[in-house]
Amino acid sequence: MSKVRLLIMVLCASLWAMGSYAQKTYVLTLEQMFALADENSKTIKAEDAAVIEAQQGVKVAKNGYLPDIDLSLSASYLGNGYLLDREFKNGQSVPMPHFGNNFAIEATQLIYAGGAVTNGVAMAKLKEEMAGVNREAARSRIRFMLTGFYLDLYKLHNALKVYDKSIELTRIVIEDTKARNKAGVALQNDVTRYELQLKNFELARRRVENSVEILNYDLVTMLGLPADTQIEPDTTMLAKILPMEGVAYWQQMAESNAHTVKQSALAVEIGERAEMLARAERRPTVALFAANHFDGPITIEVPVINKNFNYWYIGVGVSFPIHSLYKANKSIRQAQYSTMLSRRRQDEVVEQTSLTIQSDYVRYMEAYDEVATLEKSVQLANENYQVIENRYRNDIALVTDMLDASTQLLDAELKLVNARINV
Repeated sequence: MSKVRLLIMVLCASLWAMGSYAQKTYVLTLEQMFALADENSKTIKAEDAAVIEAQQGVKVAKNGYLPDIDLSLSASYLGNGYLLDREFKNGQSVPMPHFGNNFAIEATQLIYAGGAVTNGVAMAKLKEEMAGVNREAARSRIRFMLTGFYLDLYKLHNALKVYDKSIELTRIVIEDTKARNKAGVALQNDVTRYELQLKNFELARRRVENSVEILNYDLVTMLGLPADTQIEPDTTMLAKILPMEGVAYWQQMAESNAHTVKQSALAVEIGERAEMLARAERRPTVALFAANHFDGPITIEVPVINKNFNYWYIGVGVSFPIHSLYKANKSIRQAQYSTMLSRRRQDEVVEQTSLTIQSDYVRYMEAYDEVATLEKSVQLANENYQVIENRYRNDIALVTDMLDASTQLLDAELKLVNARINV
C-alpha cells in the first residue's frame, strides 16, 4: 500500500469518526489536500479514464503487426442442375448430390503498407502521451484551484481573529463610555456611536463567516470529505521558504514543465505522423497469404463428382490503389496545413508562456517587497501600541486611544499575514 493511499485512509477514517459529533475543525495541510484530490476528484478520474483509453488505443494500433486469420465452415443443400445447349434447347435435368460442405482457413500477414502501421502505432503512442499530459494539466488546475480556496480560507480565518479582537475591544469601550456617561463626562451620542460600530463589526464578521462556510463546502466537496467537516489551514505553511531565483530560471522551468508547452509540442508531432499516414496511401501494400480449402461435392465437372476435394496455396500479394494518385495529394496537403497550424500555435503558446512568466515574476518580487514593507509597518504599529498601552495604564490615554492603536496593530498584522500568503 502506498504512503499516499495510507494517508488518505487514515485521514478519512478520522474524519468519518466525527460523524456522530458536532462540527469539528481539522487542520489539513496542502500536501494532504492534494493527496485527497488525486484520490477523489471527478475531474482527475475522468482524465485517468482518458489515459486508459489511450493506452488501449496503442494496443489496437499494434494489431496491425499481427496476421489476419479467417476460418469458415458451411453446409448447404444443392438442388438438381439443368443442362442446356448453346442455343438454349434440348434441356435436361442433371441429378446432383444434395449435401454440400465447405471448410476453409485463410491467413494474411502484412509485410509492407507504406508505413501506415508503424506511423499508426507511433501516433497512438503520442496520443497516449498527450492523455498523460492532459491528466497532469488537470491535476495542476485542480491544485491551483484548491490552493486558491485554501489560501482564501486562511485569510478569512485571520480576518475573523481581527474582528473578534475588534469586537472585544469595542465592547470594552462601550462599557467605559457608559460609565463615563453616568459620571457626566461623556455624551449618550458617544455610546450610540460605539454601539453602531460594534454592530458593523458583527455584521462584517458574519459576512466573513458566510464566506468561510462557502469556501469550506467547496473544499470538502472537491476532496470527497463529509459535509460536516470543517477545514482549518495549516499555519506552518508560512514558514516555508520559496526560491528567489531569477526570471531566466523560471523561464527555463516553464519551457521544460509547462503543460501547455508540452501539449503544443505533442500536437506538432501528431501532425507530422498524420502527414506520414497520408503519404502511406500512395504506396503499395505487400502481404503474404496462405489458405486451405476442403470442399464437396466437386461441381466443376458434369456429371458432378460426389467427393470431397482438399487443396491449399501460399503466395505473395501486391496491391496498389490507383485512385491514390489523384486523391491522396489532397489528404497530404490537408495534413501539412494541419501541422503548420500546430507549429504556429506552438509558437504562440511559447510566447504567451514567456509573457506570463515575466509578468508573474515581477508580481512575485513585488510580493516580497510588500512583505518587507508590511513587516516594518507591523513593527511601527506594535511600538505605537506599546506606547499607548503604557499611557493608558498611567491614566494618560483614553480607552478609545487603546482601541485605535489596537485596531491599527491588528490591521497591520492581518495585512502582513495575507501578504505572506500571497507570496
